[in-house]
Amino acid sequence: MKKVLTIAGSDSTGGAGLEADLKTFEEYGVFGFASITSIVTMDPTTGWSHEVTELPTELLVKQLVSAFAGQPMAALKTGMMGNEANILAVVDFLADKKLENIIVDPVIACKGTAQILQPKVVAALKKYLLPLATITTPNLVEAGILSELGDLTSVADMQKAARAIYNQGAKNVIVKGGNRLQMNKAIDVFYDGTEFITLENELYPTDFNHGAGCTFAAAVTAGVAKGAPVKRAVVMAKQFVAAAIKEGIEVNPYVGHVWHGAYNQAEKRMAVTQ
Repeated sequence: MKKVLTIAGSDSTGGAGLEADLKTFEEYGVFGFASITSIVTMDPTTGWSHEVTELPTELLVKQLVSAFAGQPMAALKTGMMGNEANILAVVDFLADKKLENIIVDPVIACKGTAQILQPKVVAALKKYLLPLATITTPNLVEAGILSELGDLTSVADMQKAARAIYNQGAKNVIVKGGNRLQMNKAIDVFYDGTEFITLENELYPTDFNHGAGCTFAAAVTAGVAKGAPVKRAVVMAKQFVAAAIKEGIEVNPYVGHVWHGAYNQAEKRMAVTQ
């Protein structure tokens, strides 16, 4: 069984972050490890305001040492890194690991809050993490920030952003359009340095899509870990996430999550009898 690692923040509601990653890894049939960078909590008494609590970098490194104590990882995913020190520590730790598959989900803002990472953190992500990326998976906002193109409102804009991010060192880029693109399809743009491929899917009219971005990147990670070429892993991940969004569930009055088990109809497993 292939081993994969997520280095990410923890979502206390279980829909995004490393919780989404581990659920997705399980659905793909790979064994997931996790190294936590931060913990995201939400307060229902103050309109679901978010708070991000970063863990000490020394503790992150200890988790990485634990995760890598056995057989090599087939793939690794980074998500919310939290701060510059975490990025530098991870890059330094990976320097001698010779990992072939590194997926960088460039989480720049926590959904549900305007809290944007400090400019020096974004700069570190661009300078140190993106050059390691087998593929990076920014959403429309993240791609606009990384490419320094600002608001992206068309497929042509997404292509320009993908090329700019590719030029920062990532071997492949997929810019996710999502609901923000305001089109009647769920459109993503994939770029491998040679050609652009536009991927389209049905756009589901739902607000129960929390965790979609993390789940997509985790699905790509698991796909390449199992030997799929990057382009094929991306196509599979888009199908996996489409099912997860379509079958999204209401969690509380403030948020609804994608259902990570939708593609494999996980709710039908382990039938319980009286």
